[in-house]
Amino acid sequence: MELPVKTFRVTRADLVRYAGASGDFNPIHWSDRFATKVGLPGVIAHGMFTMALVGRAVTEWAGDPAAVVEYGVRFTRPVVVPDDEEGTEIEVRAVVRDATEPGLTRLDLTATCHGEKVLAQARATVRGSFTGA
Repeated sequence: MELPVKTFRVTRADLVRYAGASGDFNPIHWSDRFATKVGLPGVIAHGMFTMALVGRAVTEWAGDPAAVVEYGVRFTRPVVVPDDEEGTEIEVRAVVRDATEPGLTRLDLTATCHGEKVLAQARATVRGSFTGA
């Protein structure tokens, strides 16, 4: 069973807010000049911010943040965020895989930006009467 796609827009303003909240002011998250100097295609979103957006999708599908028992990902590709008003989009998809034990359901997650996977081995386990809403 596939769950409804969740789409999140990410702008440079989001990166500034996340940097303030997390204390991660690495210039690869705000300076095109620095990001390209170190070999990146441009400013990139914080990996943990990307992971948090996918986590938000999981809690929305589960209907309760407390229902999330386990959640993990591996970072595979940076999310490049252009310096404009539109930013970029991250699409999050989930497939309900199986019950890992009574009352628990595993979700296989896919996060993409411009059609390319940005996370690998993304999975979550949710508790209770998972409805996918």
